[in-house]
Amino acid sequence: MAETLIKTEHLTKVYKMGEVEVHALRGVDLEIKTGEFVAIMGASGSGKTTLMNLIGCLDKPTQGTYNLDGIDVHTISEEDLAQLRNQKIGYVFQSFYLLPRTTAFENVELPLLYRTKLSHHERRELALKAMHDVSIEDRAQHFPNQLSGGQQQRVAIARAIVNEPVLLLADEPTGNLDSRTSVEVMAVFQELHKKGITIVLVTHENDISQYAERIITFRDGKIRSDRPNPNPRSAIEDLKKLPPLDED
Repeated sequence: MAETLIKTEHLTKVYKMGEVEVHALRGVDLEIKTGEFVAIMGASGSGKTTLMNLIGCLDKPTQGTYNLDGIDVHTISEEDLAQLRNQKIGYVFQSFYLLPRTTAFENVELPLLYRTKLSHHERRELALKAMHDVSIEDRAQHFPNQLSGGQQQRVAIARAIVNEPVLLLADEPTGNLDSRTSVEVMAVFQELHKKGITIVLVTHENDISQYAERIITFRDGKIRSDRPNPNPRSAIEDLKKLPPLDED
C-alpha cells in the first residue's frame, strides 16, 4: 500500500480583515497517498487555493496540523522550511512566472542554483532532463517572449520538477490557456504522473478535473465531496480527436 504523503488534521485558516474574520478553511482533514493524481475543485472563495498554499508551505494555518512526507511542517525552522519547499515541492501556477530576460533553459536551471554541491555539468544535465520530460528541450535557448503560452507553461513545469520533488502542486495551470493547449498541458501532467510524481491540481474547470484519478470538491472552506475517478480521461486520446494546428 502506498505511503501517506500529505496528511492534514483540523486544518483551519482565518484571515483578519480589520475587525472582520474570514474563515477560508474550516477544519479540513485530508490524506493523499504517494503517487496519487488529485484534482481539487471549487468556486472562487471555496478554500481550494488557501489549502494549496498551506500544502505548499507558502502559508501557515491558524489551527491544525500538516504532515508532508512524514515531517510535521509547522515544527521546523524557517531555514528547514525553505529547504523543504525547494527540495520536496514543485510549483506550477496560472501565470508562468518566467524571468523574461533569461532563456528557457536558464529558467529551468534556476532552482538548482541553491544546491551548491552540484557541479555546473550536473545542473545542466538535470535541467535538460526536466525539459526533455515535458518535451520542450528544443526551445532551450528561446526567451519567454519567443514561446507560446503552452510552451511557457511547459518550461514552468520543467522548472517545477527539476529538483525531482516528491510533490507537484499546480494552481489553475490551464487558466491562461486555450482549450487545445490546456489538453496538451494535461497530457504532460498525466505523463509525469505515470512516472510516479504525486500531483495535486487546483482547478475550477470540471473538464480539467476529469484527467485526475481522484476529485475533491470544496465549498465554504470544507470538503464537500471526495471521490475516486476510476476512469480518468486520457489527454493523449483527446488530442488525437482534435484537428491539427499549424505550428508557428
